[in-house]
Amino acid sequence: MKRERQEILSKKIKEDPFLTDEELADLLGVSIPTIRLDRLEMGIPELRERIKNVAEKSYSKVKSLQSKEIVGELVDIELGKRGLSILETNENMVFEKTKIVRGHFIYSFAESLAIAVIDANVALVGVANIKYKTPVYAGSKLVARAEVRRIRGNNFIVWVKITEKQVEVFRGKFILVTLEKF
Repeated sequence: MKRERQEILSKKIKEDPFLTDEELADLLGVSIPTIRLDRLEMGIPELRERIKNVAEKSYSKVKSLQSKEIVGELVDIELGKRGLSILETNENMVFEKTKIVRGHFIYSFAESLAIAVIDANVALVGVANIKYKTPVYAGSKLVARAEVRRIRGNNFIVWVKITEKQVEVFRGKFILVTLEKF
């Protein structure tokens, strides 16, 4: 039983390295301390440490933005191909009455990842086709995945999908223009 649980735990963390101990406990039907003991036995660091380790390697690869200009935490990037970032929302990002996260925070999160993933020194958004699919509330942990779909000259088409607990909340297609000659 324990071995099976640990195998499932390992698989779940490989599928989504941003799962919290609480989310893992819910998925596996065990207590949070059980998850923590299993992680410790298996040598899997806690969420913050997993994110920090991956993020340190990722920021140094980005050419088009400074690390402080990226909204959220850049976790993984392969320039010219794909990127992954997370954003933990809070009360400062919401409309006071509804507690829904303001759209410009979500858009900025997607836009900065789209720009960061481009293998260029300078890139600007030429066109953005975006869709907010469901409201996001304070305290939500958002995961953005960017993929470079096409490159034509100095135009890059980048798709960004943002999810919360594996449910898509936003998607965008960005046409980015680099200011470099090819």
